[in-house]
Amino acid sequence: MADPVVAVIGAGQAGFQVASSLRQEGFAGRVVLIGDEPGLPYQRPPLSKSYLAGESGLDELWLRPEAFYEKQEIELITGEAVTAIDRPGHGVRLASGRTLECDQIVLATGARSRMLPVPGAELEGVLPLRTLADADVLRDRLAQVRAIVVVGAGFIGLEFAAVAIAAGAAIHIIEVTHHPMGRVVSAPTSGFFTEAHRSWGAAISLGTGVSRILGDGRRATAVETSDGRMLPADLVLICIGVVPNAELARDAGLATDNGIVVDELLSTGAPEISAIGDCANFPTRFGSTGPTGHADTLSGHSRVRLESVQNGVDQAREVAARIAGKRAGPYDKVPWFWSDQRDLKLQIAGLTAGHDLTALRGHPDSGSFSVFCFAGDRLIGVESVNRPADHIIARRMLVGDPHLSPMQAADESYDLKAHIGRRR
Repeated sequence: MADPVVAVIGAGQAGFQVASSLRQEGFAGRVVLIGDEPGLPYQRPPLSKSYLAGESGLDELWLRPEAFYEKQEIELITGEAVTAIDRPGHGVRLASGRTLECDQIVLATGARSRMLPVPGAELEGVLPLRTLADADVLRDRLAQVRAIVVVGAGFIGLEFAAVAIAAGAAIHIIEVTHHPMGRVVSAPTSGFFTEAHRSWGAAISLGTGVSRILGDGRRATAVETSDGRMLPADLVLICIGVVPNAELARDAGLATDNGIVVDELLSTGAPEISAIGDCANFPTRFGSTGPTGHADTLSGHSRVRLESVQNGVDQAREVAARIAGKRAGPYDKVPWFWSDQRDLKLQIAGLTAGHDLTALRGHPDSGSFSVFCFAGDRLIGVESVNRPADHIIARRMLVGDPHLSPMQAADESYDLKAHIGRRR
């Protein structure tokens, strides 16, 4: 009887982790890791931070050196896309025309940058920041440009802006909402980072969109805002979110809805196909049914798609253990995120979207504080700025029912560690 074959589609952090974890769990079959980008699997978070700033090099991005894949007997196929899943034939088809028969498929296809649908978006100098290739172009151009317009004030846009300001560029950030990072953070945290970027020298226009991008026939030279202003721009960075890569699943007849729909075991409607990471829409008990998702009718939980290293890595480990026959419990990890912007480290535990009450621990004027976010009387997440101890405690609290009141959260004399101990 032939050894079982697992095909992992997508060689980002989640795809790499499931291949690596299969070996750690003792899986003895064939593991094939397929990525459409050339080169070894790499980390994405440094692309908008230390790598963009020139503080870290290419070798520091690799998740593992080439020898690791040889030693672990992980077959690495890079620079080639999977074009179709052949469910009746139990395999996948590659762009080169090759086919690969497999017993299990793990979709770790990630997401791609959302394009800005305005005239001029096709001009040279209008760029995204999602891949290593994107970061390489931007790193080269940072030394050459003077005026940059950043469209979108999410994590990536603000991280890029922080690096570009430090490099001496004039930055204008445009955000269509009134709250930078507002999709994932509370108003106090959003306001704090807005003022921080302004203090560093960025101009920020909130509640403003882009009507068109102007150029000299080839390159972008200015951005026209929705309120009629003309902003000079040698470079325009588009950071307006991502689109999950769910087409392979959709074309294979699997359910898709803001990503690839999976159950609590991270399995699609086909038992031999799983999905993890940025492309997976899954049920979770964390957060609420606010802007991040909707209710799952079977579990009663929120249904979300998360873009975070932690989520991709933890989901990969769960799926690898299930395929290896070690365990098959529901995925139930506390979500957490981070963003580094100059000397500010933002750490988030839980999902704070949909909260209706906040409690402030510490004061923003000190540059070190936490925002505890509640839905009703239930703590659903904590945003910490330069307070790593609060972040660690929050992650421990959210594993179970925190039983923490807003008054306790806001009282700095109240011992959060002791609270966890009393709860057990």
